Amino acid sequence: MAELTRFYENFQPAHYDVYLDIDRKNKLISGKTTIVGDALTANFSLHQKYLKVSAVQAEGVDVPFTVDDEADALHIELPEADEVTLAITYTAPLTDSMMGIYPSYYEVNGEKKQIIGTQFETNFARQAFPCVDEPEAKATFDLAIKYDEHEGETTISNMPEKKVENGVHYFESTVRMSTYLVAFAFGELQSKLTTTNSGVKIGVFGTKAHKANELDFALDIAKRSIEFYEDFYHTPYPLPHSWQLALPDFSAGAMENWGLVTYREAYLLLDPDNTALDTKQLVATVIAHELAHQWFGDLVTMKWWDDLWLNESFANMMEYVAVDALEPDWHIWEMFQTEEAAAALQRDATDGVQSVHVQVNNPAEIDALFDGAIVYAKGARMLVMVRALLGDDALRAGLKNYFASHKYTNATGADLWAALGDASDLDVGAIMNSWLEQPGYPVVNAKIEDGHLKLSQQQFFIGEGQEVGRQWQIPLSANYEVAPQIMADKALDLGDYRQLRDANGVPFRLNVGNNSHFIVKYDETLLNDIFAHLTDLDAISQLQLLQDLRLLAEGRQISYAEVVPLLVKFADSKSNVVNAALYQVANNLRKFVEPDSAEEKSLQAFFDHLSHNQVARLGWTSKAGESNDDQLTRPYVLNASLYAKNETAIESAHDLFVANKDHLETLSADTRVFILRNEVKNYGSADLFDQLLAAHRQSSDASYKADICAALTSTPDPDLIQKLVAKFEDAETIKPQDLRAWFRGLLANDKGQQAAWDWIRNDWQWLEDTVGGDMEFTTYITVTAGIFHTPQRLAEFKAFFEPKLNTPGLTREIKMDTKVIESRVDLIEAEKDAVHEAVANSLNK
Repeated sequence: MAELTRFYENFQPAHYDVYLDIDRKNKLISGKTTIVGDALTANFSLHQKYLKVSAVQAEGVDVPFTVDDEADALHIELPEADEVTLAITYTAPLTDSMMGIYPSYYEVNGEKKQIIGTQFETNFARQAFPCVDEPEAKATFDLAIKYDEHEGETTISNMPEKKVENGVHYFESTVRMSTYLVAFAFGELQSKLTTTNSGVKIGVFGTKAHKANELDFALDIAKRSIEFYEDFYHTPYPLPHSWQLALPDFSAGAMENWGLVTYREAYLLLDPDNTALDTKQLVATVIAHELAHQWFGDLVTMKWWDDLWLNESFANMMEYVAVDALEPDWHIWEMFQTEEAAAALQRDATDGVQSVHVQVNNPAEIDALFDGAIVYAKGARMLVMVRALLGDDALRAGLKNYFASHKYTNATGADLWAALGDASDLDVGAIMNSWLEQPGYPVVNAKIEDGHLKLSQQQFFIGEGQEVGRQWQIPLSANYEVAPQIMADKALDLGDYRQLRDANGVPFRLNVGNNSHFIVKYDETLLNDIFAHLTDLDAISQLQLLQDLRLLAEGRQISYAEVVPLLVKFADSKSNVVNAALYQVANNLRKFVEPDSAEEKSLQAFFDHLSHNQVARLGWTSKAGESNDDQLTRPYVLNASLYAKNETAIESAHDLFVANKDHLETLSADTRVFILRNEVKNYGSADLFDQLLAAHRQSSDASYKADICAALTSTPDPDLIQKLVAKFEDAETIKPQDLRAWFRGLLANDKGQQAAWDWIRNDWQWLEDTVGGDMEFTTYITVTAGIFHTPQRLAEFKAFFEPKLNTPGLTREIKMDTKVIESRVDLIEAEKDAVHEAVANSLNK
């Protein structure tokens, strides 16, 4: 049932005393929560979920109450509205849902162990204790934890432990904060600690299944991130410590609990001696993201979930700002271009996509808001635009005032724009609301008409889209001064093109730097001019050309066949970002060919043509002193060469496997996945399958485990495919948090697609019971839509998912993904012959 009223309107808590006695053996939580608050009405409600409430007292006297499980509510009746101290006694189950309070499972030397952790975002604190489980209902918390403790266990929480009495761990009072940020954990943990320049204690915690040095990288990044943010925000970190905890079972990527940040092990712990550069960059950005939240999200919190973007978009931008300052040689903004920008532009072009700011009331729909491509990536691009318009001095001044005005309370998007506007003398809100409140983005058409250079904007769609006259205030970032800073009109005439071209001396270009959230369609004259000077363009500009051409082809504004011959112009680039964009386009061509067809063989030859020189240059093993670009480019070209079935590449990978068959985990993390996958696909056996599956179970190295997943899901053997599917629901082998990657890998395997698709349709209820109500659940629909591209699969997708359209939290995703597949099927039907011909012609040149 939709939650149409906010409980905070009737009861406003000020302080919680939360006592929890957790019995791991019997999976039972016994609790008593005391709440001091202001009852604005005599009858009010608190949130609870799965709690078995035995008593409610007000000022020490029993009062009537009822439990409404459908509304997640505990209804309480007082004699009158007044300030009150409530005491609620209850029990609750300790579940395996990875929400609320839950156990994580792991092994050390073959012995099974568990640690207890929490995940209260979005609205799962109510599974641990009765509360007003809404972001606006900030309060202070005193936490007391008792459990079936044994020697050698560690107990941590948001705040430092102040004492232990009779087996109860008491923690210092928190600052004023939202319920979803409360966190604690206990178990056999190892840790490494340090202190920032300003005296904040920094710690990294993990299970003892890991080597001690796997904590070092995270400790360094966390310490330097806190120091960077204190300086950048001009605002001190407000707590005594910042703990980072890796949980073996964790449904999200990471969670910004104030003072106790929790992570998937893959996003915190890594082997410093054998981890790929892109993995290090990913881990660093995740840590920096969560620590950005300690101010932006924790100190100042969105008032309601419709402003989720306030938290996530900002942290998503700041992770790059921070890591760029900490590790400037990484050029981390290039990762923003290849990951965030690409994801946002693809997702945001489908009609029906949510806007960054979106209304939500039903609790079941809140988790569906966490659309990574929109609330995170598009929102971050919006803020990158703001940063470019304001400059860092005004941005930092505005943020300092924003934090000072709203610390320990809540804010809306309008509050942020006001603070930034005051610091910059720009009407930031007027510019940004067109991006915040509207879904989609524009394509700017640049053309020569009647001798004049003219610009026009219209909404860009991939697939069917309803034109409703949306307009944006577009930061044009043009390289000709005649273009305005902001294009607010539908069309512009910039004047005589020949005069402008002669005066500027370079081809006309828009969105220089690729920081603004739009694409450009140049007419033939302008595009040919750009390509004639291609070597003069920096790497980001070349990426942008490929990005925009790919999207225009996806949106049927140009033909994919026009893009194919252009790819060879970029094939020998030494820039990682150019190769990322190049192979995104090239891999998209694979959807136009049938497996094992003559057309696929032609495409494989084209891939060999694109990658051959780079593979010869880079080889299979990294060289001392090679550039970051070379390290990051090698995976793209090796993957292309293996898809091309280049015999030398296949044999080289096999030779590396044979030479390292007794210690596969020591293969270079840069290339290990390709070596393992090649072996499974081309030299596979049941024995190898069992060996890798056993290694996956035994290893604590998340990177190695991910490589094994990618390898095993690529098997062509039908018996091994069935064996793999049989493991999907075996949590001892494949943790539920990791299952999506296994499902997607098998679905993307032409030989395994049917088995994977049959599994999810037959066992949907099991999947919903296991990860339903979790923000990851809807992504099973997303990854399925990302792969399907035939009329038959479209029909099957609709037949299975359309009956689920009215399921809260799934509606938008099903509608969106149906359109995604429909547009892909239509594109392939319309373009495949032209694409096949273009590929063949490129080989003949």
